[in-house]
Amino acid sequence: MKKFILFFITILFSLTTFAHGPTPQKVQESITVAISPDKAYAILKDFSEFKKFMKTRSTDDDLKKVKYALLKEDGPFTDFNAYIIVNKGENDNESVIQWTARFYRFYKLNPPIPEGQDDATAKAAVQKIVDKGLADLKKALSK
Repeated sequence: MKKFILFFITILFSLTTFAHGPTPQKVQESITVAISPDKAYAILKDFSEFKKFMKTRSTDDDLKKVKYALLKEDGPFTDFNAYIIVNKGENDNESVIQWTARFYRFYKLNPPIPEGQDDATAKAAVQKIVDKGLADLKKALSK
């Protein structure tokens, strides 16, 4: 009987290790622009279009990296974390700007997941933010 109880408890606890919430999601996109990394980073740090919906959390001038948070998370996602990093392109007057956003779907419990609160919906919403942000940034850097 003791072996049965020990077996049952072992199975019960091992099953709980498989229960978890949503997995983190990620959107990562990049653009290449004909501007030096130093100039691109200077514009990025003070880009007014981003300040309308994002706040700067931190900057790293050595890495040319800016971390952002949304002013208001009102989409089908939560725990949004993003950073944009400026890297040197193929020459001194070219920059590769990479935006990485990490987040979770809004519904954090296990299935069944309500319609519109799944990973794909969250990823699509963040993809729109990243795509628009990079398009606006590219336009500003190309002036």
